[in-house]
Amino acid sequence: MAKDLTNSSLERQNILNNPYAIQEIQKATNITGVNFEGNLRLTKEQVSLFFGVDIRTIERYLESYTNELGQNGYIVIKGQKLKDFRAAIEAQSVTDIDVGHKVRNLGIFDFRSLLNIAMLLTESETARVLRQTILDIVIDTINQRTGGGTKYINQRDEEFIHASFAEENYRKDFTDALRDYVSMGPFKYPLYTDKIYVSIFRENSKAYRKILKLHEKDKVRDTFYSEILDLIASFEFGFAKSLEKKSNKTGRPLTSLEVEKLYRKFEEQDHWTPLIERARNKMASRDLAFRDALHKQLSEYITPVQAAEFERFLGDKSKELEERLEDAKDVFKRLKERE
Repeated sequence: MAKDLTNSSLERQNILNNPYAIQEIQKATNITGVNFEGNLRLTKEQVSLFFGVDIRTIERYLESYTNELGQNGYIVIKGQKLKDFRAAIEAQSVTDIDVGHKVRNLGIFDFRSLLNIAMLLTESETARVLRQTILDIVIDTINQRTGGGTKYINQRDEEFIHASFAEENYRKDFTDALRDYVSMGPFKYPLYTDKIYVSIFRENSKAYRKILKLHEKDKVRDTFYSEILDLIASFEFGFAKSLEKKSNKTGRPLTSLEVEKLYRKFEEQDHWTPLIERARNKMASRDLAFRDALHKQLSEYITPVQAAEFERFLGDKSKELEERLEDAKDVFKRLKERE
C-alpha cells in the first residue's frame, strides 16, 4: 500500500525502530557529520543546508514535533558535553560547522533523528527523494532478511514451532469435542473455527486470507504468530471442555442452539479481555510493519513495532522453519506423544 510518511507517525516510527533498515539506509546515503560519543551528529545548520531549507524551517519542525524527534535521537547539549562536542569538531577537522564559544546550548541530530525530520519535511525536494529511498530500502531489507517474502515471517520466531505443535494437539481436542458432543453436520468444524477467529481478531478465515493475499493452498494457521496460536489453543481447549461438560450433564449431544448459547457465554468471560487485546495488538501491528497488511477491523490496536520485535523476526537469532524443525526434533516427539 502507498505510504505517506509525512502524515503517519506510526509508519515513521516503524522505520526508525528497525535497526537493520537504519543501518542499510546509512550505508546507502553515506551522510557525514561529527562522530560524537559513538554516533553521527549534525547541527541544525548542517541539517538545514542538507535539505536546502531555512534554519527557521528546521526550528519550526523541532517545535511542532518535540517529543517525536526527541525520542528518536535529537538532543540539546550544554556545559561539558558542549565543550566535548567542540573538541570533537576540531579533532576531526570538520569545516562546515561553526559553534562559537558564546553558544551555551546546541541542538544536534543523530542519524535516526535526521531521517525522522526527512520524513516530516514537505518543503524540501531532498527530503522527498530521501523518503522514497527510505521506503525502498526498508522493503529490500525485510525481504533480504526473510529470503524474499514475509508471508511466513511468523515462523522465524523461536516460539513458533512449540506454539504450532501444541496448538495442533489442542485442535484435536476441539474437533473431537465437536464430533462427540455436538449434533450438527460437518459444517460445524469450519463454523466454530471461524467463530473463534472472529472472537480473537474480528476476522473469519476468508477475510484473513484476503488481507494477507494467501493462495488457495496456503494454510491460515501457518501464518499465525505464536501468541495468536497460543490464544486459539486456549479457546479451542476451553470450549471443548465446556461442550463435554454440558453434553455429559444433559446426557446427549447438544443442539445448534445450545452450542451457540454456550459459545456466547464462553467468549464473554472477562479473563479473555487482556489476552485478546494483546493478541490483536501483536497481529495488527506486526502485519502492518512486516507484511504491509492492514487489518482495518483492528486499526485501533496498531502501535509501532519496537526494536526488540525486529530483532525477534529479522535478527540473527531468527531462523527459517526448516532449521528450527531440525533443532526441535526432540520437542516435536514429546508433543506428539502428549495424551
